[in-house]
Amino acid sequence: MPLDARLLLYSTLLTWLMIIVASNLRTRSWTPVGLKLSFGNRHDMPGPSPVAERADRAARNMLENLLLFVALIVAAHLAGAPQERIDLGARVFFYARVLYFPAYLAGIAYLRTLIWTVSVIGLGVIFMAAL
Repeated sequence: MPLDARLLLYSTLLTWLMIIVASNLRTRSWTPVGLKLSFGNRHDMPGPSPVAERADRAARNMLENLLLFVALIVAAHLAGAPQERIDLGARVFFYARVLYFPAYLAGIAYLRTLIWTVSVIGLGVIFMAAL
């Protein structure tokens, strides 16, 4: 399997994990009440904690960026871009996104933004390769 396809799969898994973490933080699923909420219709949800809010925002941001990542990978392949350039951009994007989630959860604002910028640079590498 080409590296970019593998990183696309890993990015999809990372997105799913981020969504699950955000959901579990919101419901507090490790508590008896939270576990009941998790298995129910989620009526009467408690207000989210600051960490749960950050996890939700990070997961939504990852979904938005995953869409761009997929589109750029497809466009780069359709354009016949050099595989090594696609792989470089995919690596930068994926590893930056791996670092982004814990930085966002920890509330490290400037570091989080720097890491996000690096992931966008990865997207830019793929974009430029496709031109």
